[in-house]
Amino acid sequence: MVAVTVYRDSGVVLRVTKLGEADRIVTVLTRRTGRVRAVAKGVRRTKSRFGGRLEPFSHVDLQLYAGRNLDIVTQAESLDAFGSAIAADYPRYTAATAIVETVERLTSEEREPSLKLYLLLVSVLRALAGTDRDPSLLLDAFLVRSMSLAGWAPALQECARCGEPGPHTAFSIPAGGLLCSGCRSPGMARPAPGAIALMAALAAGDWPGAEAADGSMRREASGLVAALLQWHIERGLKSLPFVDRGSPAQPAELAGYPAARRAALTGPSADGTGFPS
Repeated sequence: MVAVTVYRDSGVVLRVTKLGEADRIVTVLTRRTGRVRAVAKGVRRTKSRFGGRLEPFSHVDLQLYAGRNLDIVTQAESLDAFGSAIAADYPRYTAATAIVETVERLTSEEREPSLKLYLLLVSVLRALAGTDRDPSLLLDAFLVRSMSLAGWAPALQECARCGEPGPHTAFSIPAGGLLCSGCRSPGMARPAPGAIALMAALAAGDWPGAEAADGSMRREASGLVAALLQWHIERGLKSLPFVDRGSPAQPAELAGYPAARRAALTGPSADGTGFPS
């Protein structure tokens, strides 16, 4: 007799795709199981028992049946309805879209638990939906912190190659941050000190310091953060060109990285994660 495996887990819906005439495949980052894909049967029907609970950015409590290839959602209860508040605001929606795409890229293996990334994701979505923080700053804070969780924390004080304490002025995307005078190469990018300070503030959860940065520093830091992330994951993020950064200007510091520059700049915490609640 084959045992039927049913389990419960909380999770955030990252993506949904159509399946047949009435079903959907939902991709969810769960608290205990990691990233899973599951079939939600009949969810596209008007009288679906799941209602609108299985939409992108939704934080839900799920009951699932473990299938051979795809699990099956048998119950879904809403924990936080982030989706409606986020979808009503274009800058917040585009930032959230880039965030969930990043989560998918960072969880390349299904069913590999990623508790810290899950908590970080819930925290940033709560901040996007429930605070008036600049969504671009929230996105960059998430990207910096998710890189740190993946082992790619940018070197913003010491030299990325030899570890010599700063301050340093040269910045290298392949090296992963600042470089000292002995490690840097001629013609290397020299971002504004304010942009580096902003990245450090976002990494540390220093929101007063981050929000004190002006628009040009925010855009320059955003370009560097996006370039670093895409260098590490070895591909561009499709959603980043649509993120509203407040200006189409692109920082000169990315002149040597055209692919990352185009992907990043084309177009216009109580829980310990560092995001405001």
